[in-house]
Amino acid sequence: MSSGRSAGLLCVKASEPLVVGLGARVARDEVPQLCEQMVEGLRATGATEVICDAGALDAADMAAVEALARLRLAARRAGVGMRIRDPDPRLTGLLDLVGLAELFREPEEREPPLGVEEAVEPTDPAV
Repeated sequence: MSSGRSAGLLCVKASEPLVVGLGARVARDEVPQLCEQMVEGLRATGATEVICDAGALDAADMAAVEALARLRLAARRAGVGMRIRDPDPRLTGLLDLVGLAELFREPEEREPPLGVEEAVEPTDPAV
């Protein structure tokens, strides 16, 4: 069964995030090329965020996890953030199992970093 989505880059405007689509299966030998295409797409569009569309991914396996981790690293090195669109629950479970789920959570879903406290104004009521 295919959702009609294909692997690779989708065209974007500079003000929009760069969308990287994963195919039904991700082979480990395809990952370096996918990372290169993503970095080239970032340079060409000026996008400041990458969205990895995992909706077509049929195989939630360690090859997919590795691909996401390498894409995330390449995005970080390029100075942009990355998030996953439409991940399968099995994929999010694997990311959680290997300790990478936190890297792909939406900012409002993340826990605040340890040791960081909010500033308190003198006029704030006591809690």
